[in-house]
Amino acid sequence: MKRIVVIVTLLALSAANIHAATLEEKVVEHSMKNGMKLLMVERHTSPTVSAWIRFRVGSVDERSDERGIAHLLEHMLFKGTTTLGTTDYAAEKPILDKIEVVARALTAEKARRDNADKGKVAELEKQLAALEADASKYVIKDEFFELYSKNGGTGYNAFTSRDGTTYLISLPSNKLELWAAIESDRLQNAVLREFYTERSVVMEERRRSYDADPESKLWEIFVASSFLAHSYGQPTIGWMSDIENLTRSKAEQFFHSYYAPNNAIVAVVGDIDTGKTIAMVERYFGAIKPGKEIPPVTAQEPKQSGERRIELVAEAEPTVIMGFHKPAIGTPDDYVFDVINMILGSGRTSRFYKKLVIEKQITSDIGAFDAPGHRYPNLFVVSANPRAPHTVKEVEEAIQAEMDLLKTTPVAERDLLRILNKIEYEEARRMGTNGGLARNLTEYEATTGSWRYMTEHRGKIATVTPADIMRVAATYFTRENRTVGFITKKGGDK
Repeated sequence: MKRIVVIVTLLALSAANIHAATLEEKVVEHSMKNGMKLLMVERHTSPTVSAWIRFRVGSVDERSDERGIAHLLEHMLFKGTTTLGTTDYAAEKPILDKIEVVARALTAEKARRDNADKGKVAELEKQLAALEADASKYVIKDEFFELYSKNGGTGYNAFTSRDGTTYLISLPSNKLELWAAIESDRLQNAVLREFYTERSVVMEERRRSYDADPESKLWEIFVASSFLAHSYGQPTIGWMSDIENLTRSKAEQFFHSYYAPNNAIVAVVGDIDTGKTIAMVERYFGAIKPGKEIPPVTAQEPKQSGERRIELVAEAEPTVIMGFHKPAIGTPDDYVFDVINMILGSGRTSRFYKKLVIEKQITSDIGAFDAPGHRYPNLFVVSANPRAPHTVKEVEEAIQAEMDLLKTTPVAERDLLRILNKIEYEEARRMGTNGGLARNLTEYEATTGSWRYMTEHRGKIATVTPADIMRVAATYFTRENRTVGFITKKGGDK
């Protein structure tokens, strides 16, 4: 039986190597003089293309007085440019300048909290409302979206994480030049109009999605408690006091410093000619000057030396989150964690699901994942919801028991083979669409330094041994390296 497993494993590895070689051959790289990295894959199965722009700057790169700015900028960069989103920028700009003067004065006065002059605050708010009403007369709402939509664009969106910010679109391949024109214009001429209106929208988003949602609130506190020194601990959306003190001037400075070609990775995947695409991207983006290099986050999280426990009392279903500090993506032990994740928490065949959901029926759902980012050392997290009448304590103990089992009992070779096959399937599925491949190319180029992480990943996983799993589990799944967060109802059992 052992011989059969070895032969099957070799065949699977051979298939994976062929897949990796194919991707290596298909990805065309082009580095521009201004530092922009262009990654392209020709796929002529349909006359469509996906274009993703990933900026290497995320909330982890914000200073203490900038928290929430990357997320707010994500909103703002849909507002238009000097030519898009406005009927008359020359008339609009003086009003925007006046808005900034009044808004900064209002923000400064409100920052005095109890010592603020209420009369002054009221007068400044009145002035700001009048100016914003004047400026709104020139605004053309959602012109980016309308342009893309009229030309067959779909999936126009953006997202901000701790590690970066991404803008994406899929559209007919003969409309790719429209994308280049719009996105190069946005990179050079973005206007952060309606800034303070949008700041209020983000504050409401924070109230609704975080402050008023017990599970989100627990997650936010859990992460903040896990990182005392490193900026991974700060929420991407920012704390409420962070958001309400952001100004347009500060956002513009952040944007012009870091949202630049040398901090951008572009992936174009689909029905393209790579030579023509390079020429087009050079024509639209090549003259844009590079910005500042994003400084590395030098803060190192001190080694945790004792368990941390966070309780949130709320009118919500019980929840438990457990986190263990671990190395960043691409490090030798991170590959072992990828295997552990598949063993414990990936899908209905995982140990957590089979034992805690199916057999013991003490939890209704459970999952494992890495968070809150990948560029720097992060957390291996397990999240579960106890099934009544079982308690948080029971679920916590059952989770830890499964993790402890990895320290002493070698994982069977057939389980490792199953994991390899599942990883190969998942990787192929994610890369099956133009958008999926564009996302992976930009994501891994940004977080690991090379998109080739994708082609090397399965080979690295194949070298992980049962002894490696036992060693990593014994090293990291310890009480002193553990943070536990849980929700309990008032008067309820823990």
